[in-house]
Amino acid sequence: QVQLVESGGGLVQAGGSLRLSCVASGSIFSINAMGWYRQAPGKQRELVASITPSGSTNYADSVRGRFTISRDNAKKSVYLQMNSLKPEDTAVYYCNADVRRLEWGSKYEDYWGQGTQVTVSS
Repeated sequence: QVQLVESGGGLVQAGGSLRLSCVASGSIFSINAMGWYRQAPGKQRELVASITPSGSTNYADSVRGRFTISRDNAKKSVYLQMNSLKPEDTAVYYCNADVRRLEWGSKYEDYWGQGTQVTVSS
């Protein structure tokens, strides 16, 4: 089994900052891309940012320049530094990882964390 556990969400005023963390654990052979998604009430889940094992990043236009994604491969962790937060950033943020398990013949599969609430007040 593979688990992704997020932390770091909370309530912050507009213009403030938060840092999300996600750590993967379990029978992991390797992790390919990792990323953060978010889902606001009544909206579809959307990609916020992603990062490859070598550190190449991709950002949604709405967060580029304000959010920074990073990862620590040795710790099987991914982070999201969120600055200059806006009320429209309010959502549940989900960690995602493309994981290959230790079991013989396993292939890369998508895993999700349970989500962490980020609320930005105006």
